Amino acid sequence: MASPMITLAPQSQCNQFREYSPSPWGDFFLNHATCTPSQERAQVKEENVRRIILESFASSDLAQKLELVDTLQRIGVDYHYKKEINDLLYSIYNDEDGGSDDLYVTSLRFYLLRKHGYTVSADVFEKFRDKQGNISSDDVSCLLMLYDAAHVRTHGEEILDDMITFNKSRLQSLTMKNLEPELAEEVRCTLETPRFRRVERVEARLYISVYEKKAVHDGTILEFAKLDYNILQAIYCDELKELTIWWKDLHSKTDLSFARDRMVEIHFWILGTIYEPYYSYSRIVVTKFTLLASLLDDLYDNYCCTTEESTIFNTAIERWDEQTTEEFPAHLKPLLIGILDTTNKIEEELKLQKNRHAEVVKKLVICTAKFYHAEVNWRDEHYVPATVDEHLEKSLRSSVCMQIIIGVLISLRDCREDDVNWAFTFPKLIRGVSVVGRVGNDIVSDEREQASEHVVSTVQTCMKQYGITAEQANEKLRVIIEEAWMDIVQEYLDQKRPREFLEKSVDVARTMDFFYKRDDAYTLPLSIKDTITLMYVNPCEL
Repeated sequence: MASPMITLAPQSQCNQFREYSPSPWGDFFLNHATCTPSQERAQVKEENVRRIILESFASSDLAQKLELVDTLQRIGVDYHYKKEINDLLYSIYNDEDGGSDDLYVTSLRFYLLRKHGYTVSADVFEKFRDKQGNISSDDVSCLLMLYDAAHVRTHGEEILDDMITFNKSRLQSLTMKNLEPELAEEVRCTLETPRFRRVERVEARLYISVYEKKAVHDGTILEFAKLDYNILQAIYCDELKELTIWWKDLHSKTDLSFARDRMVEIHFWILGTIYEPYYSYSRIVVTKFTLLASLLDDLYDNYCCTTEESTIFNTAIERWDEQTTEEFPAHLKPLLIGILDTTNKIEEELKLQKNRHAEVVKKLVICTAKFYHAEVNWRDEHYVPATVDEHLEKSLRSSVCMQIIIGVLISLRDCREDDVNWAFTFPKLIRGVSVVGRVGNDIVSDEREQASEHVVSTVQTCMKQYGITAEQANEKLRVIIEEAWMDIVQEYLDQKRPREFLEKSVDVARTMDFFYKRDDAYTLPLSIKDTITLMYVNPCEL
């Protein structure tokens, strides 16, 4: 039986909660019709591209092989050719004569091999030092590739650190010169987000347009990329239609006006991590879970009036029982029921799929509520950590990165129990991803959030720790984010866990970086509306 609609508590009984901007999308995807291209035509083009890859094996042109792999990845169709690309890169890695005296080729080889988990020494760049000890190029394309390659770095790789420092200033100077528009845009994008950190589907959509304008490009690859992009876009829109129906039903049972209405943005967040067409169910499930986490975030941060009320709700979540006590706030009952019912249904679906980790979803919801409740206590005690490290020890888990990664992991396949247990220990990889999300969020949202009663941010903590301004604190925090990316790359290269798990963890970091690059794009969704329009609404013109 549907729960009755219950209105919010009178404002006299509660602090005035923040009002968020409405969803830019509303019910748009309920009736949005996409034009799906011919699957048969796409399959023909897919096989034509496969022949291009297989023919490249016989080539002795290293640059041609590397550029083919790079193109397939950037244009978004590499997931069709995982085996072929892995075999090609494996042969390049094991080729004793695989080195090059060309800085561009060396940079591209280094970047692609590290991106695929191969441990390649940064010493390959030593021979390119000039008389001053710098490694650079007057060719813009080479300079961009060098800068991208250097960002797949780990701690202690001073040669890569120096390459970034020196060439960043060179790229910045190029923005003042009269470059071709497409090249100028590539320089700007690279300075803002090195290639390894870009969300793959966003990169695919943008690169299709870039590739099409290149004087030399492969028409078969281009056409297949467009067909494939449009096919995936139609799948995503079908998912959004299903999710909109579910989201509207949840809204009909409880007043969620205290929370951010960001169903579309969260789906986009998740497809940044799992975009492949055969992961449709995973995207829907993890989107639902992340929406529940967002509701819990806004509940504890914006609507629970007191620590006592927060404690009562958290206790009910831990008990996992709709039968609440008399002191449970009536206006929170429908939300509790909605969270429990949604989670129980996901668990049932996973059990029907013979998923051994179905019950982990409930554990994820409970620990998420626990982490947010801890922040309420922190806020109401007016606790200010002495150092940023102390802050992060307490705040990283509420970034929800760990929960999203585990949710993705258990939804994709019947993974090993050891991997799930390992993820719950909050290892260095997940900690690094969480730093990217937590600190990035704090940098762009601190001024807005501190205007109301809110848990102290890493920005405020850093200011107190060093006696510096907010701007200076942000610069220190950006260094912490860079160090976190080095941790992520190191853990990825160590390959101690299944590669798919490692790849999806990196993808979560990429989406976090995207959402908090310029602003808090989750809270202020108009800032990414154009990108989401490209993802879901505007197909590639064939």
